[in-house]
Amino acid sequence: MVEYENAKTELHYNNLYELLICVILSAQCTDKRVNLITPKLFESYPSVYELAESTLNDVKKLLQTCSFFNNKARNIILMAQKVINEYNGNIPLTQKTLMSLAGVGQKTANVVMIEWCGENLMAVDTHVFRVSHRLGLSDGKNVKETETQLVKKLKINLAVLHQAMVLFGRYRCKAINPECGGCILSEFCKTKETFKV
Repeated sequence: MVEYENAKTELHYNNLYELLICVILSAQCTDKRVNLITPKLFESYPSVYELAESTLNDVKKLLQTCSFFNNKARNIILMAQKVINEYNGNIPLTQKTLMSLAGVGQKTANVVMIEWCGENLMAVDTHVFRVSHRLGLSDGKNVKETETQLVKKLKINLAVLHQAMVLFGRYRCKAINPECGGCILSEFCKTKETFKV
């Protein structure tokens, strides 16, 4: 997927704090929506210190157009408080420590480490799951099994492959009406007969 070799997240952020918040908010929500929400959020709470002191209702108001905004508002406040209390205000950068923060699961931790550190990790979202199954790279029944299979098969350049698969799934190999005509990976696709090309 040469056209995606320099692929980066479409989330807008300026620092690690903003990246982490963006990735937490992007669960079950589009990057486009997150990018509309976060400017005002970051203006109001430019670091973990201001966010940790915020009120839940104020944060909810800023997130109300985001899916699951009640839980996400609570989680990002708890995340900020833990970062201050346990990590001296510095967001930790290992999978285990990131996953100890509210609202951060394995996929979120991996995405942050891929984007911020260029770590050789795979994060499986809905796009990666769909693309990897359509291309026969995985038959995993869930994201964890799929991630394990992809890491084992692909081994290197996982960060690049992750983002390439996200963008490929978002814009070409879509869940509904995939653009199969002229697809550079059609020879590997296990489901192309399902769609009208």
